[in-house]
Amino acid sequence: MNEIKLLDHFDTKKILRFTTPVILMMVFYTTFVLVDGLFISNAVGSTAYAAVNIVGNYVLLFPAIGTMMGSGGAALISKTLGEKQEELASKRFSMTVWASILLGIVLTAIAYFTVDSVYVLQGAEGELLEDCRQYGGVAVFSVLFYMIQSEFQYFFSLVEKEKLGFLITVIAGCINIGLDALFILVFKWSLFGAAFASLLGMIFSATFSILYFMKKKGLSVRLGRPAVEWKALLKIAGNGSSEMLENLSLALVGMLFNHQLMVYSGEDAVAAYGVVQAVTLVFMAVFLGYSAGLIPVIGYHFGDGNKKEVNSLLKKSIRLILFFSIFVFLVTEFGAELFARIFLSYDQELCDMAARGLRIYSSVFLVAGYNIFGSGFFTSLNDGLDSAIISLARTVVFLIAAILILPVFFGLNGIWFSTTVSELLSIFVTVGLVLLRRKKFGYLARV
Repeated sequence: MNEIKLLDHFDTKKILRFTTPVILMMVFYTTFVLVDGLFISNAVGSTAYAAVNIVGNYVLLFPAIGTMMGSGGAALISKTLGEKQEELASKRFSMTVWASILLGIVLTAIAYFTVDSVYVLQGAEGELLEDCRQYGGVAVFSVLFYMIQSEFQYFFSLVEKEKLGFLITVIAGCINIGLDALFILVFKWSLFGAAFASLLGMIFSATFSILYFMKKKGLSVRLGRPAVEWKALLKIAGNGSSEMLENLSLALVGMLFNHQLMVYSGEDAVAAYGVVQAVTLVFMAVFLGYSAGLIPVIGYHFGDGNKKEVNSLLKKSIRLILFFSIFVFLVTEFGAELFARIFLSYDQELCDMAARGLRIYSSVFLVAGYNIFGSGFFTSLNDGLDSAIISLARTVVFLIAAILILPVFFGLNGIWFSTTVSELLSIFVTVGLVLLRRKKFGYLARV
């Protein structure tokens, strides 16, 4: 098959060819959270699994910064390429990467000195608190590499090497799985081994990505001497703020979920939520990957002034996301018990709780894809404000309110259903902004 270029016209088949490796890359990316939990739950027990969930939610806060720099950077850099300013695009790319590395070092230090208090805020005590400390003591050092890995998911698509990005993520995931088996099942290193396995997998992915963009010739952008453009850097951060909020919400909401679950149902509910969150991470990655894959494509054609292609990409995406939404919903609804058993087969009561939570939670997939893509669409148009409004609505305003209010009336079921309520309310914001900005950007016109 011919290699796909950003400047190509994208029909539905080409959209799927281009975005599928990015979707799969995002799905495999979740293995760093999912696999640790899977091994720990079955080899050590539900308390240790709850600890992985609690620590994971905090550590996941920081890769959101990498996502911000990657998505915002891809949008601005692809627009710059569309404007035929290749040298400037490379300098802006280098600025984005080096700034992210410096920021990652600072955030690693912050995570190291604050992580213990976060366990307590989520309700951890006794054995659970000690397990959190054992896993988190290693996990915090993955912050920098997690950030880089998150960022380069966008940059491999930017240089039309999305298949290579997928391959690197698969290899890193396999390293994690293999070392988890060795460290946990053979060496009996328990939580320490799980965290160390993930760290080594991320180090491989981050190191390869940086060296590839430094050494590989013929790329549209290469890692070298950066530009020093504070205005552009702020633009990148603004463009990517919504994608940052998407990822922050998964972590922050997970922490809030854990707190509410401890209040209403106790430690077992936190373990059950670990299953719900793991499955959610995998299937949300479908929508996040689709959006991430198209950001540089839409950004390029927007920079090139090709409004007809931007319009076409939007309309085709609306139809494709409908298909993805129904498919993911049905898989989750009918596979809930199987997913629960994979993690919690040793405890039938926990298994039933997780399966029930998944079935209620699965309705979120019917609407979330449109909100995620709507936010990413505005990012690709370099409209960071509208992108951030959508993300703030769904991940902060509506969601936090739902998590705090619904359990008062519906107990545990209210917690499971809160994300769906937030997404339903947010869809009105997304559709409203898309319609409001159609004349400004020239989409939704007749093609």
